[in-house]
Parts: sequence; structure tokens; C-alpha cells
Amino acid sequence: NYDRMSGEVRLEHLQQQIADKTIFTDEDLSGDRLFHEFLQFAGVTVTEILAETNYEPFSAKLQAASNILTDQILEYWSQNPYIEVNVTVDAAKPKDKPPFNDGVIGRARIYNNLHRVDVPFSERSAGFIWFFSFLIKFSQVAENTPTILLLDEPGLSLHGKAQADLLRYFDEQLAPNHAIIYSTHSPFMVAADRLLSSRIVEDVVFLTESGRPKTDGTKVRDDVLNRDPDTIFPLQGALGYEITQSLFIGKNTLLVEGPSDILYLQSLSSALLKRNRTGLDLKWTICPSGGIGKIMPFVRLFKGNDLNIGVLTDYAKGDKNKVEELRAAEILKTGSVFTAAEFTGKDEADTEDFFEPSVFVDLLNNAYGLSGGNKLTVAKLDAADEKTPRLVKKAEAYFKLLPESIPMLDHYTPSQWLLQNPKMLDGDDKAVLDTLDRAEKLFEALNKLIP
Repeated sequence: NYDRMSGEVRLEHLQQQIADKTIFTDEDLSGDRLFHEFLQFAGVTVTEILAETNYEPFSAKLQAASNILTDQILEYWSQNPYIEVNVTVDAAKPKDKPPFNDGVIGRARIYNNLHRVDVPFSERSAGFIWFFSFLIKFSQVAENTPTILLLDEPGLSLHGKAQADLLRYFDEQLAPNHAIIYSTHSPFMVAADRLLSSRIVEDVVFLTESGRPKTDGTKVRDDVLNRDPDTIFPLQGALGYEITQSLFIGKNTLLVEGPSDILYLQSLSSALLKRNRTGLDLKWTICPSGGIGKIMPFVRLFKGNDLNIGVLTDYAKGDKNKVEELRAAEILKTGSVFTAAEFTGKDEADTEDFFEPSVFVDLLNNAYGLSGGNKLTVAKLDAADEKTPRLVKKAEAYFKLLPESIPMLDHYTPSQWLLQNPKMLDGDDKAVLDTLDRAEKLFEALNKLIP
């Protein structure tokens, strides 16, 4: 358990607790003990304060200590940079709530510079009170001789971002002089860049020959990535979060529907760049969102990362309102949402519609090895589904007519084949040039979004 500092203490009571040593043994007084440690951090004693009728000298020391801790909080509490801690010592007011209506009272309050209001220490979030109390405790440890710190579930009341700040405090303030070993169930308390410094604590259970479970006891293991899924869940969470942050999103993130769109855009961009034409700016990180309905949740989820986000989405009947909602959203920049239909001249379109029908037909024939009577032509493609202008929907209808020995059409296979066979977009065939013209207009529009 981690002590949380009391926000209000009667110093006469505190002096008595120190004298009879109950403050060091009674867990119910742990909050008062931390207030006492704050006074030690400030360089004053309760006895000195009570013996003095002029509290100004002590107020100056308390304010100096408060400023030091405030600076540390602002360094390691990135959620709210507008707060500061004030600790004061004053004579009690007779109408205050007992026992704080008599004697000399020490108080901690939190001032918010943004809202220009201060509140009692106890009314801050449990996480903030924990963090402040933690800083008091370990600001003294940091100055002592090298120490082994054994911490049980630190930061349990903090949310993920604050836990990351706590890890940073460990690394920068404690680790240079001390050894830290801590237990956790939280993926945010696992350093993804140091996974192998973790150890798994596992109750090892096995089945006997008779089929009865038997325990081999609790074991601490270093083969962290070879244990059962429940045990390594925090490690999986930490690694998954790190991958999401670094692999799939970037400062400039282009959201598309799926992985095949990424490959198509990369292939088209490469083909244009080979011709010294405009390709997709390399500053873009292309990220699959899973569909137009999932774009807004994604944007809201990563809004705090201060990303520059562009959107390229497929467009079908019924998507008009969704697209307009995206364009009207205040969290997306004006003019950052594009649909495939805008660049293909169709009422409905997917990324595949950037390709001329003859190019798309050749792509499918090569990707799936279609030949003989199964070989696809533009005429067969049009006839497969005359109700839709979308090439991929026509192709899906055609593939349903093919023998079972031929795999059903998926979005990924042809896009992967094109990436592996870029020469398909070489040459001066009109269909290829028309395809590249459409793609270039898209890339020019997207590149203008780069600051």
C-alpha cells in the first residue's frame, strides 16, 4: 500500500504523535506521517513551528519546498500543466470543523492557474494525491545512499498516460542511483523497449498421470514470451500499444479502409515516381482504419497525439451522410477528407476504381492465374454485375461464377501481386497512363495537406 498525504493536519496532534512514536507505527496515521515528511523535506520541524509566533519564516520554507515539488510534478505529471501545490501554516479558525478549529493547522491546497481557483488537497483525484505523496517519499530516497526499492503495484490509481510519466520518473530520478524492482498487472507499467528486463511470476500447475492438477509452486521466470496468454497479457498489451504508436501512425497519418489500399497506393506512387511525376509524399504514414464507420473513433482516439490526418475512403450508396459528418467534424482539418469517387468520375468507387478496367482485368488474371474459359475480360466484368459501377463489386460477382478450385476474390491478393510485379504499370499504354493520371491527382491533393 502507498500512503497518501493528509491535506490538513493539526500540528499539536502531529507533535504528540511524533513524541510517542505512534506516527511511525500506526497505519491509520500514515497520511499525517507523510505531512511530517513534507515538513522534513522543507527543512522545518513541528516543534520549531509551534514555538514561533511569527509564521512568516516557515511559510517561506514551506513555499520553497512546495515550489520544488510543483516543478517535479509539472515535469512528471503531463496531464495538467496548470497546477501548483501550496502548503501553509496558520492559526486555526474557531468555526472550522473539529479538530481543525483549535491550535495551529498545516494545510495543503492545489491551485489551478487555468481556472484561477484552488481546492483542498483531498479534493484532487486519487491518482494525483498518490503521485504527489510518492514524490515526497522518494525525493528523500533519491538523496540517500544507493538503495534497493521493492515496489508493489506502483501507480495503480493512475491512468495509462500518468503511468508512463511514472516510468519516466523511475528512469530519470531513481534508476541512476538505485535498483528498482516492482510488480504490476498494467501494460502501461511495462517498458516496451525493455521487455526482456521483465520477469513473469507464475503459479505453475501441471496434470499428473492420473489427470489431477498439481502445483509446482510460484516461479519467477525470464522466458517472458513463452508463457500462457493470461500470464503475459501485460507484456502483450505493452508491445501492442508500442507497435500501434510507432508502426501504424505517424505525425502525418493517411487513413484508408484496409491493407489492400496501402499496397495499391504504394504501387501507384512508385510507378509515378519512376516517371519523375508526383507520388505520395513519404511523410505520410498510411494506416488502415477498417472502414468509413471506424474513421471517426480512430481520429478521436489519437487526437491527443497532435496528428495531421488525411482520409481517403471508398464511396458507396448510403455513405454520403457519413462522409459529410467526417468533413464537418471539428477534429479534422477542412479539406482533409477525400473519396475515391472524386478522382474516378463515378457515383460510387473504391481504390480499385483508380485503375482502368482493362488494367484491373489484367491484374486479376495474373494474380489468380485465370486462363482459358475462366479468363476475365472487360466485357465479362461489366456483365457480371451491371447495377454497380464499382470494379471490385463486379469482380466479386464474376468470381462467384468460377469453379470452386479457384479461390474467391479478396482485396489483398491482387494488391500484393501488383506490388511484387511493378512492371505492370510501365509502358505508354493509354489505360496505364489514364490510371496514373487519376492517382497523381489524388497524391497532389493529399500532399497539399502536409504542413
